[in-house]
Amino acid sequence: MERRGRRRGSIAFPEILFPLLLLATYLHRGAALSVTVTDVECVYEYVPYEGDTVSGNFVVVDHDIFWSSDHPGIDLVVTSPGGNTVYSLKGKSGEKFEFKAPRPGMYKFCFHNPYGAPETVSFHIHVGHIPNEHDLAKDEHLDPINVKIAQLREALESVTAEQKYLKAREARHRHTNESTRRRLIFYTLIEYLALVCASILQVVYIRRLFSKTVAYNRV
Repeated sequence: MERRGRRRGSIAFPEILFPLLLLATYLHRGAALSVTVTDVECVYEYVPYEGDTVSGNFVVVDHDIFWSSDHPGIDLVVTSPGGNTVYSLKGKSGEKFEFKAPRPGMYKFCFHNPYGAPETVSFHIHVGHIPNEHDLAKDEHLDPINVKIAQLREALESVTAEQKYLKAREARHRHTNESTRRRLIFYTLIEYLALVCASILQVVYIRRLFSKTVAYNRV
């Protein structure tokens, strides 16, 4: 009896391990990349099922610290396989997005930079699919455990996406601080050189003034 119990326990371990490996495999379905946007740059992502949740975020890493409040910023337009606009953002230096895919196929994500100067955009996208009751009825290999695994996968992907978004924002803030420090040093040097030039001009002017005074007294 004890031997049979041990055998059953050893069989249960692979049964638990397989869904975990399946979950780890699904976690790699998100895509992250960086693109340099001068005018318009587009990336493509395939959505396999209708109703899948497409989520992601983008951050302009080379965001100029002197951008004013009325700067046009970066625009994002998402186009469906049929050519319809399913999502759009205007004038953003960083934002999260999420929408339900109306149909399967290749979706186009286009960034537009009206500013003209090259800007590096950190972009992350994830296509999530959670089986529903219709999928369970259609596919006999699916069971509620796989649905729970898919839900857990999406929750973990959401946390991962949030971490990547915060990391990209931190990189942008670090770039802004470094740019501010460089510009501050540059302006300080200009101010110092201006003071030196003004001092030299004052000395030259005073010397000429005294030279004219001495020459007048001699006459």
